[in-house]
Amino acid sequence: MTMASAGEVVWVLGIVAWYIIRYPFERRAKRTRVVSDQRSLSDTVALMAALFGMAILPIFYLVTGIPQAADRPASLWSVALGAVVFIAALWMFRRSHKELGRYWSITLEIRERHKLICDGPYAFVRHPMYTSFLLMGLGQAFLLPNWVAGLAGLAGFAVLFFARVGKEERMMLESFGEQYRDYMGRTKRLIPYLY
Repeated sequence: MTMASAGEVVWVLGIVAWYIIRYPFERRAKRTRVVSDQRSLSDTVALMAALFGMAILPIFYLVTGIPQAADRPASLWSVALGAVVFIAALWMFRRSHKELGRYWSITLEIRERHKLICDGPYAFVRHPMYTSFLLMGLGQAFLLPNWVAGLAGLAGFAVLFFARVGKEERMMLESFGEQYRDYMGRTKRLIPYLY
């Protein structure tokens, strides 16, 4: 097996693990009634951009090899670093879902008896699920030896993050008021202690 193939296999296994982590939480959350839904067309477009960059384009590359002109050499250090970063992303993704429990939603929703979660990774950043997507995008860049397919994950993450995070925080302020404002004062948005 070549280094390029090893990185691609790790990426595929990571995407499968991502879906396995998400599925039970998605099913459980559907059982809790939504009391506020603020999804919009821009929200849907941002989700589709993330899906395109973090799944569709890389899968197209793995199946077809296109765009071959953007291929780069794969190395052991790149695959190893990509694997570590992707594992960290999956850990953060799982912890975020576990802490949110039935309050998790793929869109901008407040659920019945919604509580502000400040434990686990939420003690350090307000949006650890986005942190996991950032890590997945970085892992993808190291694992897939193609400048376009590799960096597409970071581009998809950026569109999703910058299109949604402001709306999410406004929704949380409307729902939780001063409690959320205090929480904003003691946490960062995405990267602990930095941003």
